[in-house]
Amino acid sequence: MIIYYVSSVIHVDAMSLSLEHIVRKPQADAAAPPLLILLHGLGSNEQDLFSFAPQLDPKYLIVSLRAPILNGFGGYAWFNLDFSRSMPQVDLQQFESSRKLLLQEIEEITNIYHTDKNKVYLAGFSQGAMMCYAVALTHPQMIAGVVAMSGYVLQDLVPKITDKKGLENLNILATHGVYDQVLPVFLGRATRDFLKTLPVKFSYQEYNMAHEVSYDCFVDIKRWLSAQIS
Repeated sequence: MIIYYVSSVIHVDAMSLSLEHIVRKPQADAAAPPLLILLHGLGSNEQDLFSFAPQLDPKYLIVSLRAPILNGFGGYAWFNLDFSRSMPQVDLQQFESSRKLLLQEIEEITNIYHTDKNKVYLAGFSQGAMMCYAVALTHPQMIAGVVAMSGYVLQDLVPKITDKKGLENLNILATHGVYDQVLPVFLGRATRDFLKTLPVKFSYQEYNMAHEVSYDCFVDIKRWLSAQIS
């Protein structure tokens, strides 16, 4: 269901999409606007990244999704993570289930909201960024670009990346904090090095921040998103 506090938010029937979500309409009427889908991190919800929406390019129709798994932190998750070891341990079954669900959700969103299927962008934070990679790298024909904030490419995803030709049109902005203690910066750097082996167009930026989105980081994200549809 969509219920929010400004007139630019669309209200639709709860059954319209598989996941709970919030939508910001584009400022200008367009027959098929570009689409930006926001994917929150562990223990959060659809209202988290949606707080960025008023400051993002007004040409986008923005959809912020709620992850399907109720999490013990009081929010939601795309998959459960175990931080008890040196490397985060991912529930791979949940990860794959959410990847498939998001592919379905993108189809639903573009059909219901009549957005441009050639201009679908994903932006995610932490495990939301991991889901952005999971969708875009395995189905690049569906995604024009990705903003991956403080996330990384899961090694188990690599065998599923088969459409190397399709990756040539995929644009990625990856950001990470050098003081990140949740998903340490070496994970971002490993993803940077991996992306160099693929025919994607990508930019990797580090910031003097922890597991967060700093002001400087957000300014760069805004600029990058606007440049994609200018």
